[in-house]
Amino acid sequence: MGLVLPPIEAYQVQHLPIVKAYADKIGLVEAINQLVPTEMAIDPGTIVLGMILDTLSGRSPLYRLEEFFTHQDTALLLGKAVPPEAFQDDTVGRVLERLYATGTMKVLTACAVRADRVFGFDKRYVHFDTTSITVYGDYLPPEEAEEQEAPCRIPYGYSKDKRPDLKQFVLSTLCVDRAVPLWSKPEDGNASDKTVHNTVLSNIATFLATHGVAPGAYIYVADAALVTEDNLAALGDTLFITRLPATYNECGRLITEAVAHNAWAEVGVLAHTKPTKHRPGTSYKASEGEVTLYGRPYRAVVVHSSAQDKRQQQRLERDLQTSQSTLQTAARTAEQQEYCCRADAEAAAATLRAVPTAYHLVDVTVEERPIYGRGRPRSHKPRTIKTMHYRLKATIKPDAERIRRREDEAGCFVLLTNVPTAGDLAHSARDILTVYKEQHGTEQNYGFLKDPVMMHSLFLKKPARIEA
Repeated sequence: MGLVLPPIEAYQVQHLPIVKAYADKIGLVEAINQLVPTEMAIDPGTIVLGMILDTLSGRSPLYRLEEFFTHQDTALLLGKAVPPEAFQDDTVGRVLERLYATGTMKVLTACAVRADRVFGFDKRYVHFDTTSITVYGDYLPPEEAEEQEAPCRIPYGYSKDKRPDLKQFVLSTLCVDRAVPLWSKPEDGNASDKTVHNTVLSNIATFLATHGVAPGAYIYVADAALVTEDNLAALGDTLFITRLPATYNECGRLITEAVAHNAWAEVGVLAHTKPTKHRPGTSYKASEGEVTLYGRPYRAVVVHSSAQDKRQQQRLERDLQTSQSTLQTAARTAEQQEYCCRADAEAAAATLRAVPTAYHLVDVTVEERPIYGRGRPRSHKPRTIKTMHYRLKATIKPDAERIRRREDEAGCFVLLTNVPTAGDLAHSARDILTVYKEQHGTEQNYGFLKDPVMMHSLFLKKPARIEA
């Protein structure tokens, strides 16, 4: 009698065992199970781990999560054999509601504290940013919905995703050490970044204390929306780094002075990736200054980038075209005019030279145009000039020095900070720029959330489930 082998089951687990290993390392399942009470047959920690694995492999809607685990080795990925039926959409929906009832911030903080103990995050720099997330569905206001309590309002609003036809909410996050999120919260869909900053600043010291960060031992990094009178007052003595909005007159003054003085300190290339032919490395240089806003002095670092801001460059090109077009129109009109008096022609030339243009110069000369008497001229005598008329000849040329200076200004931006230049938390201009450039890590996280393959399209029934 021959040996009968059991059927072999093969699964394509790909990278998911690595995700499971990291979840085990920080004790993700245990942390959630300790916080979220449940009497269901399957624990909420396992459900959350399953959702994470599904998200990092392409994400399925809740009603297809059961189908996803039909083709997975649950014993390997979840630490125990779990039937696919355990991931029915009703079960997963109830777990999301339990997470919301427990407090999503409480759960996230518990997981973040565990991860911090294992990996030892650098919490000297705390990066804050927001983004809008579009959703599909009605999502009635709380006063009109069946459930009056909701984490945020989901209305129509200004869409950063260019989808004004969809409702949205705003997601705010605090990240540390290579964009690891420690805090995240959904805000009303029409919430202003400026007001969200103010709310965060009122609670940030207490929150960071739970992670062992003392007041004054961290630097708050955010985008230009931070710069308002109320937010700067709320910051108090908290160290921060942000970008001074170009709408402030002081921003233009600082850039103009830095370009005029031309006393730059070379910073060099900050990118960690090697430059390529199609993506050359961006080089920076900086100039220190000072600015007073709302009665308080701040340190200003003017940064020049070799990769000019595309919007600024496009604006400069439009200004150049406008400048040239203005002069060409005025010159064409003046050149068509004929003058009987040289004094009148000289006066018209002076008027043309005085036409205000930003980036071009006009050279105007007065040309004589003799008017001869009637009749055929004699061969041995010159033609008799009856009278002399005058016309203008204009030559337009670009103001090369001014254009070069404006191009330099177009490649500049200003970082605003109160970080000192001496002491334990001293930062040079290069350090300030390096820290601010790390803000792109938070933006990359949002890119992940908005990836159509990953998280972008939300069809959840309740705002509470969205927060969870």
